[in-house]
Order: sequence, then structure tokens, then C-alpha cells
Amino acid sequence: MNSSRNSDLILSIFSDARTVFSLNDIAMLIGESDFKKLNERLNYYVRKGKLLRPRKGVYVKPNYNPEELVCLLYTPSYISLEYVLQKAGVVFQYDERITAVSYLSRSIDIEGRTCAYRKIKGEILIVTQGISQIGNVNIATPERAFLDILYLNATYYFDNLNSIDKNLITKLLPIYNSKTLTARVKKLLAND
Repeated sequence: MNSSRNSDLILSIFSDARTVFSLNDIAMLIGESDFKKLNERLNYYVRKGKLLRPRKGVYVKPNYNPEELVCLLYTPSYISLEYVLQKAGVVFQYDERITAVSYLSRSIDIEGRTCAYRKIKGEILIVTQGISQIGNVNIATPERAFLDILYLNATYYFDNLNSIDKNLITKLLPIYNSKTLTARVKKLLAND
């Protein structure tokens, strides 16, 4: 292997702000069109411990951001549901899973961490209102996560609704185009 070319490859990866890469991402980053050759070079770094490969075709830096990995595995997707609500103090029960919304429902284990995806309608999934992009992570605001979870689970219980912005919830409700959800949200917020 050409060591100059390999050091350029690893330097390019480690100079990039991302911590998680698909094979296509790396090919575009270094301008390589021979995927077979690129895969061989990347696998060399995996064997040397410089990169990790948690899933086929996905390469990560050793101290990668697991939220970034969740967003890359199934695209489009964004982190939401229990994970966001727990961080915002809306639900108190601890759940170690990283939960996301995507075009499919699936639960996968990667390096001892569970990533749970819930399927939501495509027309809801593509609306970016209420979703922040922080670095390379797409994550719902607590208000969007609140609506996502109520849309998917009508009987979900919330511990503390004081930390969510009720005006923002009202602005986000039309995304779901659901009279049932609107009625459920109004009832919940009226009881709070």
C-alpha cells in the first residue's frame, strides 16, 4: 500500500468534523471512485484499530458520536421520542436506547447500545420544522418529540409537561394532519 496515499486518507477522515462515515462519504471526501480499493484501504485501518466498522459500509472514528451513527444508518431519520423527552425532563423513566423516527421500524444493537427506529408517515418525516441539526445530528425539539410519540402511541404517559412550549406544539400540530391527535393534545395540555 502506498503509505502517502493512506496517510492522506486517514488525515482526511480525522480532519473532518464528522465522526461517522458511509463508504460513499469517504469516497467523496477523498475523491476516490474505486470502491473496492477504498474498501481495502479502510479495512486496513479497521484491522490497525484506527477506525471502527460497527456495520457493513459504515466507518467511525474511535470516539464517535452514537447519535450521529443513528442518523446515518437509516436516512431520512431524526432522533426523537423517549430519548429527547427524557433529556428534556418530560419523562422520568430511564431508557438507555437512542430512539429515532424513520421510514421503517427496527431495533438494532451496535456495540452494546440499542438504537430503536419507529416508522412514521413520509409526509411527516420530511417536514423539518421542529427538528434541529446540531453538527451531523438531526434531533427533534422536545415539542416535536412530544407530538411524534403521541402520534405513534395514543396512551403514552408524560411525567412533566412544564418544560415544553405549548405555543410551539400548536404551531407544529398541522404537520401531522390528524384531528384525533389535535384533540388528544388539546385534552392533555388542558389538564396540565
